[in-house]
Amino acid sequence: MKVAVLFSGGKDSTYSLYLAEQQGREVVVLLSITPFLGSAVLHKTSAEIAKLQARALNKPIILAEASGTKESELKGIKSALAKAKEKYKIEGIVSGVAASEQQRYHIEAICADLGLKTIFPLWRLAPEKYMREQIRQGFEIIFSEVAGSGFDKGWLGRRLDSLAIEDLKKLHAKFGISISGEESEYRTLVLDGPNFSKKLGITKFKIEGNNLVVEKAKLVNKNNST
Repeated sequence: MKVAVLFSGGKDSTYSLYLAEQQGREVVVLLSITPFLGSAVLHKTSAEIAKLQARALNKPIILAEASGTKESELKGIKSALAKAKEKYKIEGIVSGVAASEQQRYHIEAICADLGLKTIFPLWRLAPEKYMREQIRQGFEIIFSEVAGSGFDKGWLGRRLDSLAIEDLKKLHAKFGISISGEESEYRTLVLDGPNFSKKLGITKFKIEGNNLVVEKAKLVNKNNST
């Protein structure tokens, strides 16, 4: 089955892409939609970073923007999917939604209108289990935004590893945050993985509020040479 992936550049969409291919699906294009502030449907990533990640993954990418309202965002998703269906002959869409009924409902409603199937590889998986498996498989992930209770700026740029997961569990016990960040308590950026031909190297960044803003990045070989 030819599919597109709703791609944010974070851990869940990137891992869902990987799992979809492991399950035998043919991922022919990535869809990256820049959402409006406070989106309940999509996570935001820089268009330039998304393009670099797409190159590293050896996938074409469709970039779109949505602004102002949820209706505008859903319209942007639908338009991008329609374009992907026409150009790449996709039959379905892969999403990294893991627990949000609202996000899943919106995606399924759009796909139903377009006659596309929906695939949610992470749906209802135990967050700690799949995150540890993702790390074990060689994904390199950093925290790019924090918003939930208990987080501070020290998390920005931190690698998602076993120690970070233990600290997330402590925040869950104390504040009730989602370990996987499903409720936007934090967001991540994937720099490398087993399905990356090259890795993303950040050469310049700044901290703005609770965000790590990548100002310059490039793709580097896996041996870390340029």
